[in-house]
Amino acid sequence: MKVMMAAACAAHAALVAGVAFAATAAQAQPAAPLAPPAPATVHSRLDDVQKAGTLRACATGDYKPYSYRRPDGQFEGIDVDLVASLAKSLGVKPVIVPTTWKGLMDDFTAGKCDIAVGGISVTLDRAARAYYSSVVMVDGKSPIVRCADVAKYQTLADLNKPSTRAIANPGGTNERFARQYLPNATLTIYPDNVTIFRQIADGKADVMVTDASETLLQHKLNPSLCPVNPDKPLQFGEKAYLLPRGDDIFKHYVDQWLNLAQKTGEYQAVVDKWLK
Repeated sequence: MKVMMAAACAAHAALVAGVAFAATAAQAQPAAPLAPPAPATVHSRLDDVQKAGTLRACATGDYKPYSYRRPDGQFEGIDVDLVASLAKSLGVKPVIVPTTWKGLMDDFTAGKCDIAVGGISVTLDRAARAYYSSVVMVDGKSPIVRCADVAKYQTLADLNKPSTRAIANPGGTNERFARQYLPNATLTIYPDNVTIFRQIADGKADVMVTDASETLLQHKLNPSLCPVNPDKPLQFGEKAYLLPRGDDIFKHYVDQWLNLAQKTGEYQAVVDKWLK
């Protein structure tokens, strides 16, 4: 009898221990993994452009060779051709939205266009309000004068004199350069960037400091005007396209398109078309 009771007690103890072990083991098992959350949809202007079927590009239309609005209202130039290439890569149509240098950033940030082009210099104040694409062109500020006066205007010191009649277009980096580096010169702010160089040729102004690439084109168009040391600009500069701030998807696409255009020779062919 005692043997049977001992055996029963042992069996009961083993049963209790087994239940306790099973409970502990169950608690130790990792929880079944939860299904991953569905990825959030990231909005991009790239999607908007493809949905709309158009790529809207802001351009001033007064800055040869990058963008120029002809008397018939049509735009032409280096960046006009390149915008058409970008639009084609997306399967959409290019649309040029006219703007001014003074109103460029306000128009762009107001959403009037998807990209801004046309010889836009890279500046920190613009970078605070929008993304820039990869650099399109390295450029810099150089003077353009009557060819007879090239030797007279070789340095900033030569330019920054009360006797120098400088001229600049309003609202952009040319005016900013003139006000910062030519405070002693007699400065005229001339509203028409298309006919401004005629003021120098006609003897109504002596010098304009603008992008070296523009001085080369203007010499081609107006042989009486000559660039001053365009291969050694007075100030380093870069040009790029403006893109919506924070839109990494759109920026990555534009940068990749630009990289391919530069690597395949398409970009240089467009530049040569307008500058050579």
